Amino acid sequence: MYDREKAVAYARKWAYMRNPEYYAFDEIGGDCTNFVSQCVYAGCGTMNYTKDTGWYYNNINDRSAAWTGVEFFYDFITSNKGKGPYAEELPLSLAKVGDVIQLSFDGEKFTHALVITKIFLFPTPENILIACHSYDSLDRRLNTYGYKKSRLIHILGSR
Repeated sequence: MYDREKAVAYARKWAYMRNPEYYAFDEIGGDCTNFVSQCVYAGCGTMNYTKDTGWYYNNINDRSAAWTGVEFFYDFITSNKGKGPYAEELPLSLAKVGDVIQLSFDGEKFTHALVITKIFLFPTPENILIACHSYDSLDRRLNTYGYKKSRLIHILGSR
């Protein structure tokens, strides 16, 4: 099960701060996917400790690439058949709060991750509000980013 409200509550609490239980990656590549992973974990409560391909965090030296890397997170969560959260890529029009959006600023490589905190009326870039780290934001409209491509990671649940 994935509790979207818990994921969003976590995002709201920590959007402008760093949870001391996790290393802040701001100075070594950015903290966006670390923050997204924390939010998703708050909503599912289950990590996947599969060596090399899992999604987990114990400390800075004992974590998966999927916990902190944009592309690794996408690869894990959209193909996960084991423990932990699983998702599918869907059109932005099917977004729900607690889902994840990844952005590509050059149109090729996805390099930023966000959590959806609120949607007005129906999901469009103008109506989707997000929270994120690296460029710390809370309830920022998606359309205020200068991105070329986005992809919605719709979380289906957790095992």
